[in-house]
Amino acid sequence: MGAVEDHWTVGRVAELAGVSVRTLHHYDQIGLVRPSARTGAGYRAYSAADVERLREVLAYRRLGFGLREVAELVGDPSTDAVAHLRRLRGLLLERRRRTDSMVAAIDRELDTRAKGEEVTPEKQLEMLDPRLSDEIGGAYTATRQTDPAIAARIWEALGDARTVLNVGAGTGSYEPTDREVTAVEPSVVMRGQRPAGSAPCVAATAESLPFADQSFDVAMAVSTVHHWADPTAGLREMRRVARRAVVLTFDTDEPGWQNRFWLTRDYLPEFAAVLAEFPSLAGRADALGGRAEPVPVPWDCSDGLFEAYWRRPDAYLEDHVRRAMSVWTKVGTAAEGRAVRSLGEDLDSGRWAERNSDLVDLDAADLGLRLLTA
Repeated sequence: MGAVEDHWTVGRVAELAGVSVRTLHHYDQIGLVRPSARTGAGYRAYSAADVERLREVLAYRRLGFGLREVAELVGDPSTDAVAHLRRLRGLLLERRRRTDSMVAAIDRELDTRAKGEEVTPEKQLEMLDPRLSDEIGGAYTATRQTDPAIAARIWEALGDARTVLNVGAGTGSYEPTDREVTAVEPSVVMRGQRPAGSAPCVAATAESLPFADQSFDVAMAVSTVHHWADPTAGLREMRRVARRAVVLTFDTDEPGWQNRFWLTRDYLPEFAAVLAEFPSLAGRADALGGRAEPVPVPWDCSDGLFEAYWRRPDAYLEDHVRRAMSVWTKVGTAAEGRAVRSLGEDLDSGRWAERNSDLVDLDAADLGLRLLTA
């Protein structure tokens, strides 16, 4: 496509994209990608924005997403072209990781058979990484697990509530199994990764919960408020639909809060800009009508949130670990690349260990996690 062109015919786009004209007509009919420009002769044609959207549609389709899921992904008004590219990059890297893992597993079995050794059914299953069968986007479910220590604090705060609304529920971490839970999650990717048998999940946003006033005993939200378009409105909605609320969030009120964690202090100062427009903790507590208490992060935290690996710095060098943390997408690839390179160099040279020797004997650290209860 030449830089001077401002529209492209259906035939030309089909040729460039490697799809049939019939496919493009189908996308047009279902409203997925509609040509919005006109040729000089008055025929419908694709604008640059239409082509960009088609590129995203085809990329998601080739990663295995269904048309309905693709429509939700490309129709997200909060996601621009750069965000789509970063998401696609992460999905492709995760697919490559899984493919490499499967190739290695097959090579191990071939080597075993070449030696004439027996390969039992149990051994065959052990050789294959069960995560290979997970849905695309499994980087999140592979690293973002329920941490027992954090879960204990959240579930204690739920008290005797029998009906629970989990807002921004993601893949279902921290949902109690001994209560009646309803989940709310706007992302089709996250909803698709919820395990079989998990709580029913409604496609909705925190700012507009489709429930009547006081429908639940308690509403909970875990490490999600910073993703909401309007955190204050979302917190107020939680109080509207539930008699109580429990929210795990992050403290940005403390002076010099960026220096609490060595990763933001020494390698990723851009993190401060990510939360520059985030309402203060006091403002969030006020919107909820509650109080805040610190939640220390255990050294072996099984929930791969941004601060989880504070005593295991090598983890931040792993791409699949970072992909499950929204921070890296928001700071951009340049900042991410610089931070990872610098951390790797300091780990190799021993500088990181020298700077952070005080962490070795700590079992947990206060890195800004706060539990709001109301």
